[in-house]
Amino acid sequence: MISANKLCKRFGPVRAVNNVSFEVEKGEIVGFLGSNAAGKTTTMRILTCYFPPSSGSATVAGYDIFNDSLKVRRHVGYLPENVPLYDGMPVDYFLDFVASLKGVGGKEREQKVESAIKRCGLEPVFDERIGNLSKGFRQRVGIAQAIITDPPVLILDEPTVGLDPKQIIEIRSLIKSFGGKSTVILSTHILHEIEKVCNRILIIDEGEILEFDTLKNLSEKLQDKYSINLTVKGPTEKVKNTLKEINGVEKVRDMGKLDKGIYKYRLITKKEPALLEVISTGLSNNEFIILEMFREQMSAEDIFRKVVPDHVKKISEEELQDKKVEKEDSKGKKEKKSSKDKETDKSDEKGGSK
Repeated sequence: MISANKLCKRFGPVRAVNNVSFEVEKGEIVGFLGSNAAGKTTTMRILTCYFPPSSGSATVAGYDIFNDSLKVRRHVGYLPENVPLYDGMPVDYFLDFVASLKGVGGKEREQKVESAIKRCGLEPVFDERIGNLSKGFRQRVGIAQAIITDPPVLILDEPTVGLDPKQIIEIRSLIKSFGGKSTVILSTHILHEIEKVCNRILIIDEGEILEFDTLKNLSEKLQDKYSINLTVKGPTEKVKNTLKEINGVEKVRDMGKLDKGIYKYRLITKKEPALLEVISTGLSNNEFIILEMFREQMSAEDIFRKVVPDHVKKISEEELQDKKVEKEDSKGKKEKKSSKDKETDKSDEKGGSK
């Protein structure tokens, strides 16, 4: 559905996107993960024909971004980071206007507007002016204009930026409902959102793709050791001793009692997939009952930190430098204020003596 081949975009001497290639299948939801200025928005703008790449090629919904740019735009619903809305228009009028711009007419346009309002939960505010809406409802209107023609491809840039937790959950659920019907690319800084919504993660940094895979595959690839959670019925000291004797188990941590004779444990083991079976056999041979056993997956945050360690280090150094500058500025202002106060006191003393 989306195919990018060696995309590059230069702004003067700066290369914002560098040799980016990837494929997104029909019905997939792919998360773009990266820091500010990593190249996420630039890549999205190329795919929506907002501007052309400096080199490389891409097809969206089967249409070439150079030769069929108008057809690409007709088949893409785009939500930019800063949603362009007309504050003076009521919601339904605005969506009707957008549908007309996209070539939808007559009875069909009316049906499309009604459908978008319903799908995006805009019924309570459909006749209100957009300028009077909350941030959450404005974001919903932005998504509604993107889906108004039921496009096969949706490109959403920071769809939950600035929303409160309740609004984030609602928008996340809405985006997830698009999967299977539409191919979705979304960018976000909320790592938990990537885990909840996306089928695959594309990590981009300094304009280059570092990783592109499922969370499960990236976790398997990047983990140095396994973390295994166990719930076992049996005497805790005997269970721990049994676990410690298993070759490959490096640490056993007692996570506490859940019920009479039932305890939870966390194991740190070598990266050996067969260990789950070995642990199961070892406990069963000692007549302990395993109630639950699973291997923990790396979170999106852990994966990002693993893949982009230099960036994380750079951010930390910049934050420390900023704090240092702020501290020095604050100190300078206090010293300056103190000096002025002293001068004022001296002036007052002179005035009093006269």
